[in-house]
Amino acid sequence: MKILHTSDWHIGKRLAGLERFDEQKAVLDEIAQICDSEGVELVLVAGDIFDTFLPSAEAEDVFYDAVRKIAGNDRSVLIISGNHDDNVRLSAATALSEELGIYVYGNMGRVPKIYGGRATCAAEAGKNHIIFRNKAGEEVFVNVLPYPNEARLKEDKNPDESYLEKMRRWIGAGQKENVRGLPSIFLSHLFLAGGAVSEGEREIDLGGARAVPLSLMPPCDYVALGHLHKRQEFKNNVVYSGSILQYAFDEAGTEKSVVVFDIGKEGVNDRKRIPLHSGKQLVRLSATSVGEAVNLLKKYPNCFAELTIYVSEPLLTSQLRELKEANFGLMFVLPKIQGAGQDVSYQTLRNLPASDLFKEYYKSVYAELPPDDLTQLFLSLTEGADET
Repeated sequence: MKILHTSDWHIGKRLAGLERFDEQKAVLDEIAQICDSEGVELVLVAGDIFDTFLPSAEAEDVFYDAVRKIAGNDRSVLIISGNHDDNVRLSAATALSEELGIYVYGNMGRVPKIYGGRATCAAEAGKNHIIFRNKAGEEVFVNVLPYPNEARLKEDKNPDESYLEKMRRWIGAGQKENVRGLPSIFLSHLFLAGGAVSEGEREIDLGGARAVPLSLMPPCDYVALGHLHKRQEFKNNVVYSGSILQYAFDEAGTEKSVVVFDIGKEGVNDRKRIPLHSGKQLVRLSATSVGEAVNLLKKYPNCFAELTIYVSEPLLTSQLRELKEANFGLMFVLPKIQGAGQDVSYQTLRNLPASDLFKEYYKSVYAELPPDDLTQLFLSLTEGADET
């Protein structure tokens, strides 16, 4: 069975307040075209469909239009909720979508209904697993674990059971359903220990407490993950497909992509990364004068830019205007004032992780750093609210 893995669409996500719907529509159309050209039979979307719990009507329109195109006439699409998604809201249309081959798991314990009539469709489903069958009769088992925490899985917190023990139990619950030993995939939205985090993601591991070790990944043919925006893989078959657009400037120069592969009784074959070309590129630039910066910005007319500029005195409003007129895609100007043996950097708080933001605020009020346990309490209270 030919499968495509994608994740972290973040429909509705902005860059410095600028909406990117046109780019998101274009790249999702591109994914639909890849599905057609590659003969994809099943699409796996590993969470963070939207950027907020309450997406706008336009964001929802983009999603419904895109997923309908991606499903096509005979393809199936399997979607799980990420930490940015309202799991209940995301699953609201399943009564209609399942007839179109679009299946959504959102931690609600709902078992998808089985509909025929498509070349690839669900043949069996449970609360945490689903089996797909194509027109050739080939079957694939998918162990499904949407963004996992006690609240979403409707469990009370048990102080005698660690998070890793919970994860082992949650992962095992789906894996044990593969009683026929079918070719298998684990689909989840989680933070794997050692994963590289982008600046566009807020602190997501709660100081390491929610990081999942690689050893917990189940014995399956392919692990399809979402949550981290940079494409990366572990042990050859544990893969983050990455976000569909560059959402932060530390992703400048990186290529976005989807993963396509065949899976059968012999395992995974012909796995390849297919680049995504839609959407504007992000660039990080630096200059030592306004004149140099203007010339540099003009070389990237169709990009979003972050500019670090080294100057001897603060920039004037007229100079900032000149920079913006050189490239209307200029999002951030980071001036660094140099002089008299000093290098004074004017920094913003926008890239600080949640823990550092809390520490800075606490220090401004109490003139000292907060205790570690108080910081951890704050992070636990903010878990699930736009963590990446």
